[in-house]
Amino acid sequence: MHSHLHTKDNKGCEEIMNALDECHARGFLYKATGGCNDIKREVNRCLSGERTKKSGKNRETGLQRRQRIEAVWAKMDEGDYSALEEFTKKQ
Repeated sequence: MHSHLHTKDNKGCEEIMNALDECHARGFLYKATGGCNDIKREVNRCLSGERTKKSGKNRETGLQRRQRIEAVWAKMDEGDYSALEEFTKKQ
C-alpha cells in the first residue's frame, strides 16, 4: 500500500486510491498488461479536482488578506495607525 500518497489534501480520493493499491497488489503481470489503467486515470482525475478546490480556497484567502491590508493602508494614509497595530496583533 502506498500510504505516503494518502494525505489530508486528498482525503476525497482515498477510496479510489485504495482500489488502485488493491489492483497493483494483484501482481506485476496484471499491472503490466494495463489492468489498472482505468483506475489510475480515475485517481489522477480525482487528485486534480482536489488540487483545484484547494487552490481556489487559497486564492480566496489571499484576496481577503489583501483587502484587509489595503484597508490598513487607507487608514494609515489618514494618519490612523491603530488599524496597523490591530492587524499585526492578528498575525
